[in-house]
Amino acid sequence: MEGIEAVQGSVDMLWMMIGAILVFFMHAGFAMVETGFTRSKNTVNILMKNLLTVSLGSILYFIVGFAIMFGPSAFGIIGTEGFALFGREDIGFFVFQAVFAATCATIISGAVAERMTLTSYLLLTVAMTGVIYPIVGHWVWGGGWLSELGFIDFAGSSVVHLTGAVGALVAAWLIGPRIGKYTGKTVNVIAGHSIPLGALGVFILWLGWFGFNGASTLAADTTLVPTVIANTLLAASAAVLATALHTRLRYKRIDASLSLNGALSGLVGITAGCANVSLIGAIAIGLIAGVIMTESIRFFDLKAKIDDPVGAISVHGIGGIWGTLAVGLFDTTNGTFYGGGVGILGVQIAGVAAIILWTSLAVGGTLLVVRLFTPLRVTKEDEIAGLDFSEHGTQAYEFKDAIRGSSPRPEDFAQRLTQLGKSLQPR
Repeated sequence: MEGIEAVQGSVDMLWMMIGAILVFFMHAGFAMVETGFTRSKNTVNILMKNLLTVSLGSILYFIVGFAIMFGPSAFGIIGTEGFALFGREDIGFFVFQAVFAATCATIISGAVAERMTLTSYLLLTVAMTGVIYPIVGHWVWGGGWLSELGFIDFAGSSVVHLTGAVGALVAAWLIGPRIGKYTGKTVNVIAGHSIPLGALGVFILWLGWFGFNGASTLAADTTLVPTVIANTLLAASAAVLATALHTRLRYKRIDASLSLNGALSGLVGITAGCANVSLIGAIAIGLIAGVIMTESIRFFDLKAKIDDPVGAISVHGIGGIWGTLAVGLFDTTNGTFYGGGVGILGVQIAGVAAIILWTSLAVGGTLLVVRLFTPLRVTKEDEIAGLDFSEHGTQAYEFKDAIRGSSPRPEDFAQRLTQLGKSLQPR
């Protein structure tokens, strides 16, 4: 029996580590989606933000975040022990959770793309991975007060995605829209420079999500894992079809960028209940997620005038809210549609409200403090020229591509390069 248990433990750990690797690879997907859906002059900046997010987030989560999230609970609010993994031996579990923490933080990157300074973004990442996200995680997964109430979020529709999206909304609102996005009452389209890159990113994220949800079982359960992965596949597929059909009916054509985001909205939507709903329930959740995501992007763009270049607020926020509430409806044990009344749904609503309140106050407070020491937004000149040059002194593509479209005139760009060269010469 001891030999069988040892083998089972090894298989379980292997599955969790495969899941961690897949979730880590999702950062390549986030980078490609954000890069493709924005302008070429900001490509290097976006890639560096994603690279630094996972690096900085992993270190911060190791030092403080993991302890706050999974340490012994103080009043159901916050963990108190295990900083820098002191006294902890579950290193594999830490690795799996660390890549989740970085995922939550990187959601903000897309919503503030093309105008937030790198310094202020990284300071916000410190707060997100070190404190803000771990506290939410403690409430739900670390034995905190929401878990005591019976709140259900199997893999993170609210813990990871809603938390990141609320942070994205607050940051995008405080920083304001990109130059040229709004002219009076007119909403101008600022097109991304590469739909192929965006599509590649979506497929990478979809692949990674099988580990995101599947390995959240924390064991190679031969019954549960296939169900979780099947629900993940079906929900995303249904959301793509729903988005494609909805945009075809609404706009007389199938919108590519919205359909790509449709896949992500379905994935976010099923994440909370992937272990609790039926295959038919997963399809229903995905179908609804695709439609509400599309209408949400339209609302934030046209009505609220919150400039979100990649649709992160709608995909992860509205999709996260829907996915969390959907558990109360579609849970096969006690969901409303299965005769369980509104008990679970009420708890899910309370949890969503608490996460939104905490995250918005914490992120808002963090950014107001950061603003006292460093600007949140780049200068007008740097934004027009592109953050690749102003933040990193380089360009992602050849010169002829960098000066196309809304980028500065060739002579302006050449002059800035000359000035940079002079500043780098030894004195």
